[in-house]
Amino acid sequence: MSDETTQPGIPEPEGPTELIDTDYTIGQDNIEGNVGPFGFDIHNPVFMISGLSIVAFVFYALALPEQAGAIFGWLRPFLTSTFDWFFLSAANVFVVFCLALIVLPVGSVRLGGREAVPDYTYVGWFAMLFAAGMGIGLMFFGVLEPVYHMAISSPLGVPSPFTEDGQLIPENVDAARTMGLAATIYHWGLHPWAIYAVVALALALFTYNKGLPLTIRSAFYPVFGERIWGWWGHVIDTLAVFATLFGLATSLGFGAQQANAGLNHVFGVPENVTVQVILITAITAVALISVLRGLDGGVKVLSEINMGVAALLLVFVLLAGPTLTILSDFASGLVAYGKDLPALSNPVGREDTGYMQGWTAFYWAWWISWSPFVGMFIARVSRGRTVREFVICVLLIPSLVCVLWMAVFGGTAIDQVLSDPATSAVKAQVIDSYNPPMSLFAMLEGLPLAAITSVIGIILVIVFFVTSSDSGSLVIDTITAGGKIDAPVPQRVFWCTFEGAVAIVLLIGGGLGALQAMVISTGLPFTVVLLLMCWAIFKGLLSEKR
Repeated sequence: MSDETTQPGIPEPEGPTELIDTDYTIGQDNIEGNVGPFGFDIHNPVFMISGLSIVAFVFYALALPEQAGAIFGWLRPFLTSTFDWFFLSAANVFVVFCLALIVLPVGSVRLGGREAVPDYTYVGWFAMLFAAGMGIGLMFFGVLEPVYHMAISSPLGVPSPFTEDGQLIPENVDAARTMGLAATIYHWGLHPWAIYAVVALALALFTYNKGLPLTIRSAFYPVFGERIWGWWGHVIDTLAVFATLFGLATSLGFGAQQANAGLNHVFGVPENVTVQVILITAITAVALISVLRGLDGGVKVLSEINMGVAALLLVFVLLAGPTLTILSDFASGLVAYGKDLPALSNPVGREDTGYMQGWTAFYWAWWISWSPFVGMFIARVSRGRTVREFVICVLLIPSLVCVLWMAVFGGTAIDQVLSDPATSAVKAQVIDSYNPPMSLFAMLEGLPLAAITSVIGIILVIVFFVTSSDSGSLVIDTITAGGKIDAPVPQRVFWCTFEGAVAIVLLIGGGLGALQAMVISTGLPFTVVLLLMCWAIFKGLLSEKR
């Protein structure tokens, strides 16, 4: 979902303004890394276990691609049909927990201590929260998902506006259109940002207020005590590495497929796995160059330009598309989302299992996998905010940005489909043949300057790809180095390389299904980690002086 997790220029986490529990730092020496071969700052055993496991996974998938593909093909439907209730219930817990923090007295706790002041103005902070909500996910799903839910998945049993032979059913149009947007907003609104807020708040609280390292295990001191410096902590950090890496690989795979589709659409480049592997390899190489040059060597400027271009594309589609209809969709989608939220969140007795298992369960696992990635970025820009202020803004600001994006891109696409089903490129690519990577370019084809905006779309996907890979390698490196933020460059090179390698072997071993299977399988155990994290956060907040 995000690509701006490690913006250059963000101040490194400082020590606490006021340590409330000074014994929290006892035992930290147990996770100090040691410089090993090839310049790696090895955090034993997290680095060794996670690094060797990823290497073994890559070689296995390359050596036995058919067997790996069969396993991936079985894994996703098994996990989503078996644990859909667990993913939905856990996500509901995260939302309720965050809402409770807003109204409880602990909401007045200030991140960094009572005397801490924010590092950024509201405008700057909101801009970076906005950045956290942008990425390959919105580019890939912005058109696809609203159209798909309107016409195919039938969330909550709302019927499709099309017959089986593609004829429009006028009386179903309004309800299906509204549900398509509401069902999409559900996946990009409060629930994912509550997941991110939990991890971000834990990292900020235990780093700024308790003086612990910037790593996932630190949040569990109130639960496990000194054991976080031993195997309990090693297991937590290792799960965080696996979840983050496979969540990132999923996004990189989506990005490669969408870039390939755009290149095929505009320039006639063949659309196949070979081209996608070449794209991942080339873009990973660019990310490696930025790793070697440092974040200030160009990625910061490139990322800022990318965000500006994304905003311009948003404005262009809003103005070139059916503007009044889009604004109406934004409002009606939010209203429908609020009305249908209890039913969409209900994990029991649902008949729309295709939507709940195929989309919601996958999304919650993906967001949970991304949570260390996005959470670390949000934590690093939120020092000085109260918990109440933090939770309200992290839930609302990025959610509204995502809703606006979906209303503009998805609303335009829906309008194209319903206005002229016979000639709509979006209907052909999403409803008739289901070609997800082409959905964005099909929508742009129906607007002026399609050749230019399609090239811009390709560039946006590729640059999001580069910055995601680079910043993702830093997040994983920080976790495997025990919370250090200045680990040697060769270590980041290792993780950057294998992020690309994992995305490649998953594409070879089963395409989108394989990517989704692995993100669900790693998101499942990490969901348990996040549930425990809620209790740890509450205990940590209770110990603070307000």
